[in-house]
Amino acid sequence: MSNQLNVLVDPRFLSEETLTLVRPRLDDNIQITIDPPQDGKADFDVMIDGSPKPEELEKYTQLRHIIMPWAGVSANLREKIAEYPQLSLHNSHHNAATTGEMAIALMMSAARSVPRVDSLMHQCDWTPRGNSNDINYVLYGRTALILGFGAIGQHVALTCQALGMEVLGIRRDPSKPIAAGLNARVYPPTDLHQLLPKTDVLIITIPLTDESEGMIGKEEFELMPEGSLLVNVGRGPVIDQHAFYEALTNGKLHAAGIDVWWNYPERGETMQQPADVPLHELPNLVMSPHRGGAGGTGQAETLRANEIAKLLNAAARGEEMPNKVDLSLGY
Repeated sequence: MSNQLNVLVDPRFLSEETLTLVRPRLDDNIQITIDPPQDGKADFDVMIDGSPKPEELEKYTQLRHIIMPWAGVSANLREKIAEYPQLSLHNSHHNAATTGEMAIALMMSAARSVPRVDSLMHQCDWTPRGNSNDINYVLYGRTALILGFGAIGQHVALTCQALGMEVLGIRRDPSKPIAAGLNARVYPPTDLHQLLPKTDVLIITIPLTDESEGMIGKEEFELMPEGSLLVNVGRGPVIDQHAFYEALTNGKLHAAGIDVWWNYPERGETMQQPADVPLHELPNLVMSPHRGGAGGTGQAETLRANEIAKLLNAAARGEEMPNKVDLSLGY
């Protein structure tokens, strides 16, 4: 039997409901603690916490790994962990399938103007049936460029390929292997401007880092074909919102679908304009309130539990823990 792996969980980042799903998936030598004793005698090998306190990072002498139980890792967390070279930071890729599905849903809804047509049909208005040239965008035979060709990007790519689209991808290391059955050409970020003129559908799945912020702006939109599509399930600030608004209103973009934004409501609030420009007024934008990860749904939490168990079991077995975040890159 291997040595016991002691894990401290912050319930703000992993609920008791999800822990109920995690526990049966764990090796027997893994001990989960939510409320550590105050006598100072406890120590932990792993913390599941998206915002650990410096005193905790220094107090637990056995501590070697921090798990952030979702994909996005804040710059603040990366900077904090970087101060402790003995620690490694890991995130969760459980949302690759659900976020990928959201990207496909937004792409198809934007291509066929589903929200606008649905609204008319709810009024019993059949106008789109015979007058649809300006609201239909056929995806078959088009070229999709996926900016961020990791787990989410490749999930999207497989569906695009099944729809008869040519798939191009951009990732930092194009030489890394890609999903089985995927026929895609992969390029480095330096080739972005050469690829945009042949891009009918730009799909953004890249995380927000210093390098990706503002990556798609006025110059990039000008390079894209007239009347193309854009989908963003990565992070809002990857796109310059003012250039995006202009592209949606001047015809450069036929339509777009967005699940990630520049402005979010404060905790407990439900009303907030999602950008500094009036994107919410545009009929050719399909909008979703950052729900691609399907957080809170039973199936999504089962996927999260599987991923957390995979990470902890690897650590308990003395194996390399997956999903290690490169602190200098942010993912």
